[in-house]
Amino acid sequence: MTGASDPLVLIVEDEPAQLEVLTYNLGSQGFRHAHAVDGEEALLMIDELQPDLIILDWMLPSLSGIEVCRRLKSRNDTKHIPIIILTARGEETDRVRGLETGADDYVVKPYSVKELIARVRAMLRRTRPAGVGETLEFGDIRLDPEQHKVMRGGRTIRLGPTEYRLLTTFMEKPGRVWSREQLIDRVWGHDSYVDLRTVDVHVGRLRKALNRNNAADPIRTVRGEGYSLDLEY
Repeated sequence: MTGASDPLVLIVEDEPAQLEVLTYNLGSQGFRHAHAVDGEEALLMIDELQPDLIILDWMLPSLSGIEVCRRLKSRNDTKHIPIIILTARGEETDRVRGLETGADDYVVKPYSVKELIARVRAMLRRTRPAGVGETLEFGDIRLDPEQHKVMRGGRTIRLGPTEYRLLTTFMEKPGRVWSREQLIDRVWGHDSYVDLRTVDVHVGRLRKALNRNNAADPIRTVRGEGYSLDLEY
């Protein structure tokens, strides 16, 4: 069963059989997933969903995968999203072109689904470590997603499910400023009807839980922007 805080993979593939295989296997491995069947639709969905990783077919109708990749990697708001390109092109020059355009990995068809899932996990381990079970540490705070346990200075911190997802989001990218809208998408889910004030309430609860015994407040409020996990301010 997947939740709103699990990694979201966008599959951009116009071949129905390939799409079915990918969605089935990603879902069975606990990944949330969405799909687009052409390059133009992919760009719209990426703006809407801000996926954690993109599996992108090279040969797409309307706009090629390589052009989608180029556009995403040239934008500040999407250049951080890892992209795995799928293609029947196996020549070295094609692989080089794909990587030079900004793709993070390159898989030639036909491919092993198990190997592709392993590459997805490896990439997410760097960008969404808690999503694949990696323990997170920041200062004296330790979050173990396998045990669903949070410690600070050796003391167990008891958090509600929403506060736990908030902390996970902050700890995966320390120093990043998250807008309230981005936190709603990541913590509650894109289709949730949560107002901005609700985010403030839950951040306040998280602060209260973390800052017992006069511990330093690790959450920075950035006026007009949102929140960040940052002890250096």
